[in-house]
Amino acid sequence: MNTRLMAELTHLLGDRFTTSDYERQQHGQDESALPPMLPEAVCFPLTTAEVAEIVRRCAQHHTPIIPFGAGSSLEGHVFAPHGGLTVDLSRMANILRVSADDLDCTVQAGVTRQQLDQTLRPQGLFFPVDPGADATLGGMASTRASGTTAVRYGTMADNVLALTVVLPSGEVIQTGTRARKSAAGYDLTRLFVGSEGTLGIITEVTLKLQGLPEAMSAAVVGFAEFDAAVKAVTEIRQAGIPVARVEFLDEVMVAAINQFANLKLTERPTLFFEFHGSTATVHECAELAGEITHAWGGSDFQWAVDAGERSALWKARHNAYFAGLAFRPGSRSLTTDVCVPISRLADCIIETKHDLRDSFLTAPIVGHVGDGNFHLMFLVDPTKPAELAEAERLNKRLVQRALALGGTITGEHGVGLGKMKFMADEHGQGALAVMRAIKQAIDPQNLMNPGKMLPPL
Repeated sequence: MNTRLMAELTHLLGDRFTTSDYERQQHGQDESALPPMLPEAVCFPLTTAEVAEIVRRCAQHHTPIIPFGAGSSLEGHVFAPHGGLTVDLSRMANILRVSADDLDCTVQAGVTRQQLDQTLRPQGLFFPVDPGADATLGGMASTRASGTTAVRYGTMADNVLALTVVLPSGEVIQTGTRARKSAAGYDLTRLFVGSEGTLGIITEVTLKLQGLPEAMSAAVVGFAEFDAAVKAVTEIRQAGIPVARVEFLDEVMVAAINQFANLKLTERPTLFFEFHGSTATVHECAELAGEITHAWGGSDFQWAVDAGERSALWKARHNAYFAGLAFRPGSRSLTTDVCVPISRLADCIIETKHDLRDSFLTAPIVGHVGDGNFHLMFLVDPTKPAELAEAERLNKRLVQRALALGGTITGEHGVGLGKMKFMADEHGQGALAVMRAIKQAIDPQNLMNPGKMLPPL
């Protein structure tokens, strides 16, 4: 970064522009096992206008720009392989508007999921996309995040109505409206949702909201075999039972959660369920799901009846990542993220477990079984190349298996640096050429989060 640009940004932002080693280190790493790649400087804008001015200055000086939210990504999205400036949006944390009548809201990109939830719940509302981490909503839109509730409410792609985006030139555009549907032109909102900061910086997000259900119930069911658990969920989905969440944990992950959260779950393949709706609907759906799981050899439902028990159960599930790390102290997680058609999920998990039995690595499994998405946490010592190499070998086998079964290399984490090498395997060179053409048209200088998502030619 040249001294003239640094002087311009210091004049514009004051102490909200920094080259400190601490901030550079904090912004050059994420939750992945990838080695850090630090930016040359970090800035903290407060408004869309400031972001636009920062981007204009960087464009004039041909300086790479890396958008940053909470740093909770798992694929190196926030790394700076070409140096440049990190634009940290976390101080853009205002909830701009909530409309209970229209069930929507508009927030700045730095608002976090939990912050929004605390504002909405007293109004009888909630935002349904729940990735577990307290990520920023701009980051969640950028990575097309989803999570435990996607089986009922969809992903970020289904819940974003409109965006404010700063383009690589510094121009500000609006995509979409508050209307629930539109047939007017190209769908730019969904072009930028999932673009991982490679096409522009999302500064404001308009979101769909949901009314809080009258009743919620949760249950835990254990199985002797993996395929029985998955097949039970398949039958529940085919029966049209509207589960709000259904999560799968293998016996290793259950052991890790027991240790981390002081639970006493039986260490076997386990499903976590949650049902939303009226009291009568929740009761009926839970009974039907219980009958189906019992027919597949599942244990009786262990009910989390009151709100405290239910919250503790899902807090334990959300903390599965940290439980996994604590299961092998000092480890980092190389976390996989494939998604396959639900009918092939059991095959994919069983074949993956066979690989793990032949390996020296520990890798708990957790998954959003209702939509065919699951994760392995390869617990590796980052100082041991043999462990990293083994994790990469097994991950490659898993990705190839998922693609062969009609699946995808990433269900929710995104591509970033970590999965870029698999993009051609999924999309083919023709589709990648279209993506590169879009990137070139919008960002001809390749300044927006360069080196991510699209593999070099």
